[in-house]
Amino acid sequence: MDAANLAMKSSSSSFFSKTPCLFCSPKPISRAPSSVYTPPSTFRPLVKCIQAPFLPSPLNPDSKKPLNSPFTCSAVTSFPSQSHPNAHSDAASSSSAKLKLLISEFQSLVEPIDRVKRLMHYASLLPSMDGSVKTTENRVPGCTAQVWLHVSLDEEGKMRFLVDSDSELTKGFCACLVWLLDGAVPDEVLALKTEDLNALNAVGLNRKGSASRMNTWHNVLVSMQKRTRALVAERDGKPRSELFPSLVVTADGIQPKGSYAEAQARFLFPDESRVQELVNALKEKKIGVVAHFYMDPEVQGVLTAAQKFWPHIHISDSLVMADSAVNMAKSGCQFITVLGVDFMSENVRAILDQAGFPEVGVYRMSDEHIGCSLAEAASSPSYMDYLTTASVSSPSLHVVYINTSLETKAYSHELVPTITCTSSNVVQTILQAFAEVPDLKVWYGPDTYMGSNIMELFSQMSVMTDEEISEIHPLHNRMSIKSVLPRLHYFPVVGKINEMYSDAFLTAHFEVPGEMFSLAMEAKKRGMGVVGSTQNILDFIKQRVQEALDRNVDDHLQFVLGTESGMITSIVATVRKLLCSADTSSGGAKVSVEIVFPVSSESVTRTSTSSFLDQTFGEMRDSLKVNVIPGVASGEGCSLHGGCASCPYMKMNSLSSLLRICHSLPHNKAELSAYEAGRFSLLTPKGKQIADIGCEPILHMRHFQATKRLPEQLINQILQPCDNGQSSSHN
Repeated sequence: MDAANLAMKSSSSSFFSKTPCLFCSPKPISRAPSSVYTPPSTFRPLVKCIQAPFLPSPLNPDSKKPLNSPFTCSAVTSFPSQSHPNAHSDAASSSSAKLKLLISEFQSLVEPIDRVKRLMHYASLLPSMDGSVKTTENRVPGCTAQVWLHVSLDEEGKMRFLVDSDSELTKGFCACLVWLLDGAVPDEVLALKTEDLNALNAVGLNRKGSASRMNTWHNVLVSMQKRTRALVAERDGKPRSELFPSLVVTADGIQPKGSYAEAQARFLFPDESRVQELVNALKEKKIGVVAHFYMDPEVQGVLTAAQKFWPHIHISDSLVMADSAVNMAKSGCQFITVLGVDFMSENVRAILDQAGFPEVGVYRMSDEHIGCSLAEAASSPSYMDYLTTASVSSPSLHVVYINTSLETKAYSHELVPTITCTSSNVVQTILQAFAEVPDLKVWYGPDTYMGSNIMELFSQMSVMTDEEISEIHPLHNRMSIKSVLPRLHYFPVVGKINEMYSDAFLTAHFEVPGEMFSLAMEAKKRGMGVVGSTQNILDFIKQRVQEALDRNVDDHLQFVLGTESGMITSIVATVRKLLCSADTSSGGAKVSVEIVFPVSSESVTRTSTSSFLDQTFGEMRDSLKVNVIPGVASGEGCSLHGGCASCPYMKMNSLSSLLRICHSLPHNKAELSAYEAGRFSLLTPKGKQIADIGCEPILHMRHFQATKRLPEQLINQILQPCDNGQSSSHN
């Protein structure tokens, strides 16, 4: 039995420990206010604590008149608002003083069960909310239990809060927050930070349950503050901020909000004839398709639909694309079409050769260069200078993002021992390297945003408990994390979300700019966010939607998509599958999901006159009467330049190109020579094949993924860097 249930079932004569509760102490003590507290008007019980035989009369504070009460201990002692001479304390210090008292009270209760009992009693005194106010709109997102919050601004300009929950323990948490903030001025409400509540570990339950309930403090506070901002803006006559474009997904369909979202939704339900045309060509020619998550919605919509009829179509991140291509070759595919940027097709070609499938053709989607600003940054002179500095600082390890060319990996590996990483494993890779090699210096690159975000993550870890750190990596603690911060290097080169979407689920890829990353990290602490790879984001959304369905109550979930907008196809397909599989036919709960794009509502990118753009977006341009690519303006499409909202290079992978290549194979290969992913014939400065040396950091990473340890060969290269690049054997 957990502590909460035990508290409710306790039959002890004194329901609470001998520590008087802070709301009704008979005299000033370190845990109690020095004057009688005048609580919000919603609290009306006139009660006393059983540890306090006398309580000041509400009409005469100095009297010793005993007060009778049906309650054993009060969470709140209510008096007429004007009856006590000290009722009006300084508002600016009121909440902070109350918070210190609240922290002191719970810390003074040594036994966890006493803390739970105190919360349960506070819950009993929280007024019930009228059923008409318990609406989906008033639900607080992110709480394990159902929590409803109603916020108003009174005539004196003070905030008023009504909170209720279907969980008694959660109601206890809410009662404390209401006591802290009800009647406060807006600035005071907004000044309280979620970190200020960390000391209120009021429930000594098992660690997992405690963390879940601690999220209640944070999520209710965030919702209080969001609604406070909105009411203040309305009072001051400020126009409501323009909402980001979004897609609302339900079991019944999809509703786009804003032209950007309309462009994204346009191809989620593709023309069946186009799907069948592609499937027939793939089957006939034995062609496999590997595509990155960031494909244009038109392409992803058709590919997702075609997957039902042809199994050799895979949409994933860049690393898994090569693995999938190998599996397709093993299953008999004679050609692999790659929908991504050029370094992805290079990797697919090299890995197929390494796996023994040199005869399988690999084709890109354009006869033009499909570049990547991030990958090209890693081949710049400044990045080579960065690695030269690393090469003279032994022992050093270069952790390079997988989204770089084979040339970069090869040249880097000959300068500094190198291992590739993905956004999914970069943190574990770096932490494991620090754990295995004493005094190691790690040089991450080339993604500046990901590097700064990793540094931010490690800085936050340095103030976590050893127990929390061990959950991230078992070989580290606070001391070890602090010691690695000076030895971690990275290549140097969001107010509206906080205002409008602070109580939404926030998702952030490691590549996003720092503000979005920081907001998602803060949300992650209270169970409302995820930071990681595209797959991590997709899994997080899937988990939260499934949890909402399992609760079987009407709900609306809102996710801010802090990654490339091409993810929307996979997200919508996953969400729709979950929603449609839920049984709502017999009056079950209805759940809707809103995907928010953190870009301008009318965000479009003007296209050039390039032939591939005309070909790809001709139909869309005609229908919208403007040359557009769904996405943000130039300079915001890559993490090097401000965000991952939309990658224009990825949009070069059109459905028409895919169909043209499929129809041309295998007889018209000559016409497709410019589309074929070539093999590297160049040598590194040390005379090795680029393909061989460039694959070695990838194979090091595969070894780490399989064993959770760095390969012995890589460790030897770190400790003896002069031998680096002289061998391509692997453990």
